[in-house]
Amino acid sequence: MRLEGSLQGRGNAKRLRKQMTPPEIAPWLALRRSEEGLRFRKQHAAGPYVLDFYFAPARIPIEVDGEAHNHGNRPERDAARDAWLTAQNIQVLRYPTREILANRDDVVRQITSAALQRRTTLES
Repeated sequence: MRLEGSLQGRGNAKRLRKQMTPPEIAPWLALRRSEEGLRFRKQHAAGPYVLDFYFAPARIPIEVDGEAHNHGNRPERDAARDAWLTAQNIQVLRYPTREILANRDDVVRQITSAALQRRTTLES
């Protein structure tokens, strides 16, 4: 099953691809040149949402969470989004921006490992 975005989501994704933040750019530069040959998409529209990164064969998105994700109604919105994605058989990985900036290589290794493992599981 292909994960597609709404018309509005696709428009937002296109805009966001041009406005990536430094914490999004750091892992993207490493993920797009993956030694394992994994092809991640950046700012991928999924239903009414936009995923920071998405590896379709494993149905695994990576979300880069800045400080705003801890305030206001963002925790509830993130929980609703994760629930919707889980219902689509998608396993979300979330990383705080401070962790990405401090340990980019470790985060990229974790993402790559999780993507390879889940792809193998889904192919079985």
